[in-house]
Amino acid sequence: MTARRLEGGSVAAELRAEAAAGARALAATGRPPGLGVLLVGDDPASGIYVRSKTRACEESGIHHETARLAAAATTEDVMAVVRGYNQRPDIHGILVQLPLPSQVDTERVLRLVDPAKDVDGFHPENTGLLVQKRPRFVPCTPAGIMELLRRDGIAIAGQRAVVLGRSDIVGKPIALLLLHGDATVTICHSRTRNLSAVTREADILVAAIGKPGFVRAEHVKAGAVVIDVGINRITDETMARDLGGDERMDEFLRRGQLLVGDVHASSVSQVAGALTPVPGGVGPLTIAMLMKNTVAAAERATR
Repeated sequence: MTARRLEGGSVAAELRAEAAAGARALAATGRPPGLGVLLVGDDPASGIYVRSKTRACEESGIHHETARLAAAATTEDVMAVVRGYNQRPDIHGILVQLPLPSQVDTERVLRLVDPAKDVDGFHPENTGLLVQKRPRFVPCTPAGIMELLRRDGIAIAGQRAVVLGRSDIVGKPIALLLLHGDATVTICHSRTRNLSAVTREADILVAAIGKPGFVRAEHVKAGAVVIDVGINRITDETMARDLGGDERMDEFLRRGQLLVGDVHASSVSQVAGALTPVPGGVGPLTIAMLMKNTVAAAERATR
């Protein structure tokens, strides 16, 4: 068996087109959607993510602006920017690029974001609404995964789902969304015993633990749908050859690094029925859902 590739790009393109249509309709009323981004420090990865998101805004017709603060910024510095975005009627969504520097109280900052502008879905109020199956905004990566499953015709109701990872950003919300879709859900973490025995029960396996190539064939039930959320940057040549295979070694030698997921793709693809690639699987969906959430926030603000 060779797993079918679940390409996120085509679904992401559909989602971006829907967001662009919504943005055009709002612009026709004189109230185009707006996204306020906050970037603290000069972390290269964060900079790349922000540029990707703002480029998607431009393609979707969403106004955007980015406030950049120095790496030494304090919690109060960061909160001052958030307060400004909260008060502006032309900014409908607020994106605080994570992680923030260690001296900044991330929890205080995220709590300060107006829940009606929390397009990342991290505010406690929006988390509570998601738990109650009354979502306002759903974190973008889990929301994108659900869109991929639904639009690809993958059954959720009645399926056994296992989520590897319990983060507030991916693990917990995707578990809730799968549960709301009538799957039977198990969350695994570092204390889970007999892990491979648990994961082999899954019809849908979501890997979101941040460990490159951790999930291997022995973790996967034959024919399972495997969603690889991991984005790990590796610079070791031996690891790159193991996780990327010979077909990606040219890329590694050219760049000196390789992006890989939490799934050992070459071994898992021989067992799974379907598998998301890294890159090109979940990543494009995350940005597309941010666009959708921003347009939705603007639509609510005009009602």
